[in-house]
Amino acid sequence: MEKRVLVLNMDHSPIGVVSPQKAIVLTLLEKANILSTYEFLEIRTVSRSFEYPAVIRLNEYKNIPYKGVLLNRNNLFRRDNGECQYCGSKRHLTIDHVQPKSKGGKTSWTNLVTACNRCNVQKGDKTPEQAGMILKNLPFRPTLSFFLADYAERHAGEWLPFLHIKISP
Repeated sequence: MEKRVLVLNMDHSPIGVVSPQKAIVLTLLEKANILSTYEFLEIRTVSRSFEYPAVIRLNEYKNIPYKGVLLNRNNLFRRDNGECQYCGSKRHLTIDHVQPKSKGGKTSWTNLVTACNRCNVQKGDKTPEQAGMILKNLPFRPTLSFFLADYAERHAGEWLPFLHIKISP
């Protein structure tokens, strides 16, 4: 699997991920500097070899309007670690409105959780308190850094010092 490169804005805020080829081009054009590299990896051409960048920082600040993380099924499951937020099951997952829509609940990051089919049916058209169920984790709106840190923990530990996020053990 090809390693990816974290791109930081001039103020060190994460703005995206690019291929190593794109990162090398940005550095050769002096549009970015390499802040961290992958150990023991390099990119070779016919006549040169380059350090394999892990993190680059742009040399000019780019104003990127914050759009937030897209609320969709896949991102919701990723936020909730692919497990039911009531019982911890990883099978037959669905999406549950904590405050039911029929009682004014919105379709938002802070009102949706991953639930297994059994718990979702058991909860029904009630709040968790009314159904006598307890949420393992309260729903929250994730940031781009949250998802980047998740990727970094599995594939790119070199990114973690640049993400300014606390990772639990």
